[in-house]
Amino acid sequence: MLAPGAAFPSLEELREGAGARLPEGAESASEAPTTPLEVVGPAASYGIKATVPAAVASGRQVQALGLGQIESPRSPAAVSYPEPARAVTLNECRLNLAGESQVFVKSRFAVCTGLKVVTVWARKSGAVGTSSYTVYVRGTVPKETDRTIYFDYDVTDFTAVGSTGVSGLKIGLKGDVAQDWPAAATPDVGKALPVTKTWLEMQSSPHYTHSVRYAPGQGTGAGAADLIAAVYQPSVTSTLPAGWVGESPKTGKPFMFAPRWDAASYLRNSTGAGNPANKGGAAFSMIATLEYSSQPGAPEKAVAEHIKQAFANPRATKPLNALKNVPGDTVQEPLNRLFLDQKRHDRNRAVAVRECKRHWGANYTDGGKECDEFPFASTYQGSAVEEYDPHVEKNNFSVMPVPGPENGAAGNLLRGFYNANRVIDGVEDGFIVKIS
Repeated sequence: MLAPGAAFPSLEELREGAGARLPEGAESASEAPTTPLEVVGPAASYGIKATVPAAVASGRQVQALGLGQIESPRSPAAVSYPEPARAVTLNECRLNLAGESQVFVKSRFAVCTGLKVVTVWARKSGAVGTSSYTVYVRGTVPKETDRTIYFDYDVTDFTAVGSTGVSGLKIGLKGDVAQDWPAAATPDVGKALPVTKTWLEMQSSPHYTHSVRYAPGQGTGAGAADLIAAVYQPSVTSTLPAGWVGESPKTGKPFMFAPRWDAASYLRNSTGAGNPANKGGAAFSMIATLEYSSQPGAPEKAVAEHIKQAFANPRATKPLNALKNVPGDTVQEPLNRLFLDQKRHDRNRAVAVRECKRHWGANYTDGGKECDEFPFASTYQGSAVEEYDPHVEKNNFSVMPVPGPENGAAGNLLRGFYNANRVIDGVEDGFIVKIS
């Protein structure tokens, strides 16, 4: 049971004693990772975290729209963040899992993984043939107003070399909710799986769609968030026909999915548009990526350049701090949205403005400039974080006066990003910032 892009020895090499390479970071098959590096929330504690990052699509690539291609608008309100993708094709999944990554994140609403199953067909005399097939699993949330998450299973890339018994090989597909939070929440799970078919039957009928949905009102969380988190674990079982040597049946598990449901009042569809039974929405608990552009003509250009400097040369930014290491550019140090504590948000802004005045004078606003701060005031890592957490580095943020329209455009993009990606308040969620 291997990653979709993993190489496997030829029949000749197997006869000479070669074996498959273990997954990155694993010293034995039992130590193979099961959980994507980018998972956040309760599901992040499940299984073994990967060390290889997921393959991640750019939001601009997905939308075929570069924010830097937009002419600077007369009003920041004219700028909007592109909507995330809500579908991923089998071909996209296959292409993005051709390397070391075992997970492809097209968006928080479109994620895929896979598993290559290789059988060494052996008699008492040794290996006489090999066969393989690959199972790709695509998780999607197609509709913003529907809490149902769909998992599309595709069995593909069938190969056989030498003498094999593939006609009698049985392939089983299964998808389970391995754990959920709170544990009392009850999912509505589709009936398409489990399924078991022979190699030939699976070749002629290779696609299955499984679904999972949690009704609202079963979750927890501040601000009536109604949060439900879960682990959805696909599994693939191969069973040898009689007469062949080897462990059978053999079960492998592709990387797990981390679906999440909420009905937060500050996110879209909080009332269900007249259908309370469908209020809120679903997403995958993966660290989201906010993309800003520093390209000429980008409406948020000055803010993007400020953040770029804060990441690349933090010690040169204000306020001065020789140990400054601004978070928000890696999945190991994400930012967390701050929405429910308006007092803390206002304090973040007040500290940022204080520092702008301290370093550029009270007239820093001349020419229509505004004080831009990073991390954002709408995050728990904002400028006043040291007043709330005594363990953090002091002055571990950056401020800079920037043109007001560009600051406004960046703020509008940030709000759109939060809403479109269902980013919730608190440490159970997270995002990073990338500058193109």
